[in-house]
Amino acid sequence: MARNLIIRSSSIFRKAIENRVRPFCIYPHSQSHSLSSSTSLTPHSSTPSFFAAATNFSPPLHHRRSLSSAPPSTDIVLVNSDDEFHSILNKVQDNSLNAVFYFTAAWCGPCRFISPIVGDISKKYPHVTTYKIDIDQEAIQVTLGQLQITSVPTLHIFQNGKKADEVIGADVTRLNYITEKLFKKD
Repeated sequence: MARNLIIRSSSIFRKAIENRVRPFCIYPHSQSHSLSSSTSLTPHSSTPSFFAAATNFSPPLHHRRSLSSAPPSTDIVLVNSDDEFHSILNKVQDNSLNAVFYFTAAWCGPCRFISPIVGDISKKYPHVTTYKIDIDQEAIQVTLGQLQITSVPTLHIFQNGKKADEVIGADVTRLNYITEKLFKKD
């Protein structure tokens, strides 16, 4: 029993690494393990299995915290593919529009921190369209390589169809300063 849990746990970590996901806690598929299974021994050790003991004290799945960076706002447009991104970028450049491209990831703590601020900026400046791009989507990977997005959160800020500035990281002060400077109507 303990050996199966260890093998299952290692496969969870392997899948997490392959998918670039950073799990906070391991939740077993079945929570019906008895307390006696926590004291079972692994074949190669005389000590109780850590994974067998840890699974008995896992919270129920309905108490897990969501990894989303924020609930989607109606003011923020989600971009789901390379074609959609290039179409939007061409529209912004051709029509000399103001825009913010917000590159984020669900597992990213700083992204979750800055997400409400980005939402507030999109509401404060309704003439500026905010586009949210999740870097973990397979359909957007080519664009991320072309733009050399290596850190999240990254925000590309366009004024009149031209890239005016870039913010890398959750620098709220700088983001507010740049958006105020570029988009405030006198």
